[in-house]
Amino acid sequence: MKLARRDFVASLESGLAVIEAFDARHPKLTLTEVAERTAMTRASARRYLLTLAKLGYADYDGKYFSLDLRVLRLGYGLLSAAPLPRKAQPVLDALALETGESASVAVLDETAVVFLARAQSRRVFSATVGVGTRLPAFCLSTGRVLLAQCSDVQVRMLLGHTQLTAFTANTVTDIDAIVDTVRRARTQGYAVSEEEYELGLRSIAVPVPSATGHADVAMTISVHAWQVSSDEVMARLLPALQRGAEALSTLL
Repeated sequence: MKLARRDFVASLESGLAVIEAFDARHPKLTLTEVAERTAMTRASARRYLLTLAKLGYADYDGKYFSLDLRVLRLGYGLLSAAPLPRKAQPVLDALALETGESASVAVLDETAVVFLARAQSRRVFSATVGVGTRLPAFCLSTGRVLLAQCSDVQVRMLLGHTQLTAFTANTVTDIDAIVDTVRRARTQGYAVSEEEYELGLRSIAVPVPSATGHADVAMTISVHAWQVSSDEVMARLLPALQRGAEALSTLL
């Protein structure tokens, strides 16, 4: 979308950047950390943080800033009204009931994936993943099947703008190796992540194609690595996941 210079509000852009500095891995940040993550001066970051705190969107304990629950209002309207979460939820509920595992759908947002709907299994699972959670695409199974919709050149460009953090000892951070995993996902029609974002978290994802055949949505099942083996994921969960993706695809 083209926007005339006079219509662009730079302060709003900066305020949103401060909000986006917080994520599941960084729920609390110091003033210096926010300034570093947003490429702002400490003085500018301080003004935005204190304004957010004044408006009830952030908390401050004297050292750390954190987002307040009021921030959820910013996305609640979209998530409650958007057609994808509403269409996906019953499919995910049925999938979680069938498999006994947690199931989610996500979309690609630049270099990250955003989870739009989720059905939780009875097993207590990772608290870092929920509706609205934004996580790095390069190390997630959902991210890999969504990146697989892009060309290798496009994938390399996206990875060039991604901070390739080693979240665990299993995280693949070499760009050539990541491109290889994306290429395999493109060929196989699914992707896996073996404890790359969080220890104990094993996941498998498949694309959900629309009527045009392009997949902007990924469906995933996540399991405890010590409870469900890789072989069981492939033999039992992948077929169920593929059926779920096919069911959702007919609704898109």
